[in-house]
Amino acid sequence: MPDTRPKPDEYSPHHEQYVSLIEGPILDELAAGRESIRRLIDQVPEERGGFRYAERKWTIREVIGHMADAERIHTFRALTFARNDAIELPRWGPDAYAAAADFNARSIRSLVEEELAVRDATIALFASLPAEAWAREGTVTGKRLTVRAIAYIAAGHVKRHLNVLRERYGVG
Repeated sequence: MPDTRPKPDEYSPHHEQYVSLIEGPILDELAAGRESIRRLIDQVPEERGGFRYAERKWTIREVIGHMADAERIHTFRALTFARNDAIELPRWGPDAYAAAADFNARSIRSLVEEELAVRDATIALFASLPAEAWAREGTVTGKRLTVRAIAYIAAGHVKRHLNVLRERYGVG
């Protein structure tokens, strides 16, 4: 049921920082997030893409690239569990992914367009799920996750990073 908030036992305590950011129906939140992502094209001049607010923090380009990577990971997990695959999924390493991706060699526009394509695929996946799939679950590094919780985590993760871009990077 996409309009039913996940209960705290459907995700790990770490994910509360993302789930708590989602206030409305999840499919509406994903669509609204898409528009916020799209605005980054106009909000981030190309010359600011390499800005980092502190040493060893990601650049603006790396944050945007990370949003696409993370959303792909989240939707892969949701697809796996929605299709009743009982495999336990591993943790992923965002810093290693960002280092291997070389996001700083890309334009802001290309990174935003990629995240928009990922978001469109995310919306299509969650919109297509039958009602019973939302309660299906699996484990990631020994922690229980439901498909419903993953949808909220995916939307909230991007929302959190958009907030960080605004608050710490001066975007928007």
